[in-house]
Amino acid sequence: MKRMPAGEFKARCLTVMDDVNKTRETVLITKRGKPVAKLVPAERMERDFIGRLEGKIRITGDIESPIECTEAWEALR
Repeated sequence: MKRMPAGEFKARCLTVMDDVNKTRETVLITKRGKPVAKLVPAERMERDFIGRLEGKIRITGDIESPIECTEAWEALR
């Protein structure tokens, strides 16, 4: 865990946040040598709904064609 004085954190806040996001390393912010805050990486967001099951399910066969033939659809009218 990195330690950083509050004054340095104030001057480099956005850069430090980017570094924490990239390296996933926590930064302890100190004031006069005493810890006052901790900057931790945010949890990764879940994937979007579309594509969420990628790699978990397998589609076999033709999923676009109707199950019934077109004559059966006409009979239901």
